Amino acid sequence: MSSDVQTGTISTDIPARLDRLPWSRFHWMIVIGLGAVWILDGLEVTIVGSMSEALKSTDTGLGLTSAQIGLAGAVYVAGACIGALFFGQLTDRFGRKKLFLITLGVYTVATVLTAFSMNPTWYLVCRFFTGTGIGGEYAAINSAIDELIPKLYRGRIDVVINGSYWLGAAGGALLTLPLLDPTLVNPEIGWRLAFGLGGILAIMILVVRRHVPESPRWLFIHGRDEEAETIVAGIEKRVAEEDHVELEPVQDTITIRQRRTIGMAEIARTVFTLYPRRTVLCFSLFVGQAFLYNAFFFTYGDTLTTFLGVERTGGYIAIFAISNFIGALLLSRLFDTLGRRKMIAGTYLISGILLAITGLLLGGLSAGLLTLAGSIVFFFASAGASSAYLTASEIFPMETRALCIAFFYAIGTAVGGITGPLLFGTLIGNAAESGDITGIAPGYFIGAALMIIGGIVAAFLGVDAENKSLEDIAEPLTAADATS
Repeated sequence: MSSDVQTGTISTDIPARLDRLPWSRFHWMIVIGLGAVWILDGLEVTIVGSMSEALKSTDTGLGLTSAQIGLAGAVYVAGACIGALFFGQLTDRFGRKKLFLITLGVYTVATVLTAFSMNPTWYLVCRFFTGTGIGGEYAAINSAIDELIPKLYRGRIDVVINGSYWLGAAGGALLTLPLLDPTLVNPEIGWRLAFGLGGILAIMILVVRRHVPESPRWLFIHGRDEEAETIVAGIEKRVAEEDHVELEPVQDTITIRQRRTIGMAEIARTVFTLYPRRTVLCFSLFVGQAFLYNAFFFTYGDTLTTFLGVERTGGYIAIFAISNFIGALLLSRLFDTLGRRKMIAGTYLISGILLAITGLLLGGLSAGLLTLAGSIVFFFASAGASSAYLTASEIFPMETRALCIAFFYAIGTAVGGITGPLLFGTLIGNAAESGDITGIAPGYFIGAALMIIGGIVAAFLGVDAENKSLEDIAEPLTAADATS
């Protein structure tokens, strides 16, 4: 990195002070203010997936064709990928707080405007910008959470927060039951209310989020060490007073060559040259979980209605979604105790093997048994998929964290949201024509194989990051003894 952007050299104990904090009310504010966005994402995706028929009506909907419904999904995915990459680099450059306020603002405005759609074009544009906001959120939020949560709790909190997506999915599935019931809600406003609810929840989160501080780790690296010291001292005072604890002094320090900007060339060199094994690891984890979810969940609703005689799928989807969240919740602690490598490899391998078995038994499963099988598979898969985001957010240097999250999120989203639907949509169509449910089994086998590969890669290339400071897992590029 060139010296013209260097602003000074300091030694700081801020990382050690943040990591030695006990769990407190302050950390709950972080979880609620930052983590609740995953609930919004799950709510958004599930509601949209459940209202396709309502949007097709020319009288009460927007008169969307089946092709436009599919296009809306692709547009949302494209927006998420672009938003992650665009806002990811801005998050590393301008700070976590600015971007997690901006990205939530983008999402809020876009989803509220969706509720006022008057034609397909308006709807598609709003879906793109809604996706842009959500994609940006993943980069800004994961980086901020990891930099504010103590090292002893980082794994479980990250896994649970990412798994909370399925709370939103369950809520969205259940909400569509009354909102899309013409005997309860006017069909002209039911689907609009669904989008409006997402906007209202986002505004509530925004109010809480305003009180979340900027990442002190980001501040001291970017030459704002006095501001970082003020924030950490304030957090320590709040924790000590609210939770009645006496904080022990710390000895560990790190020396940083402060810089206002970090060049994109340096970031790219870090990811692909300094940490190639970690790059392969993240690629394997993200692609595996993306295909796994699309192999089952993308075909789930259609499988229930097309082959198993289910007319209203909301209840089944809610059961499936709840099992995902329970898995992330119950298994999360083990990522900090048993360890990252064992848990990531284990959840990937177990869920991959179980999905393959489900594919073999597919022809003999009823709607209830398919839901049970899916719930068991994704009890493990949900924790595994969440750990992919945890991995990308903690194993690269702080200066590249948000962009690395964005990069791998975009890969996973593109693979899962574009390649996956194209493949599995074809399988559904062919299976529907023949009336043979086993025609979708190849999708299950592909998803299972990629998860198993991801598990094997994690077993060999996984990083033992549990209970370690972020600076010990990946030394900052600006560290005084780092290679530049």
